Amino acid sequence: MTLRPRQPKTANLAAFAAATFASTHVLHSPSFKPFAFSDADRYAVWHNAMCDEIAALRSNRTWSLVLFHSSMNVVGSRWVYRIKCRVDGSIERYKARLVARGFTQQEGIDYSETFSPVIKQATVRLVFFIAVS
Repeated sequence: MTLRPRQPKTANLAAFAAATFASTHVLHSPSFKPFAFSDADRYAVWHNAMCDEIAALRSNRTWSLVLFHSSMNVVGSRWVYRIKCRVDGSIERYKARLVARGFTQQEGIDYSETFSPVIKQATVRLVFFIAVS
């Protein structure tokens, strides 16, 4: 019996950035959240959401390219898809996020900085309210 490692369902960032709008894209809006890149790339709305995410990552200078060395641990990534809805239930927008699979990293070896998410003002008010009361 031969065991093979499972191939991750991730997008190749370089191939995605160089990809053009193919004729296979469907122009209607899907009502489901895709699991894999190959499912999402069939629809124009998901393709546009992924292009917006790549543009935002580049404009914010989220990462820097470094030369690869054989001792480096390459961190994979995957796309996470969400459908943002309005209060009445209609679709507001399609949101795609490129997320690093950071569970393969070790502190001090693969990274030296950590980043925390931004806290909402309403959460700060709630914590102060609980502390005062």
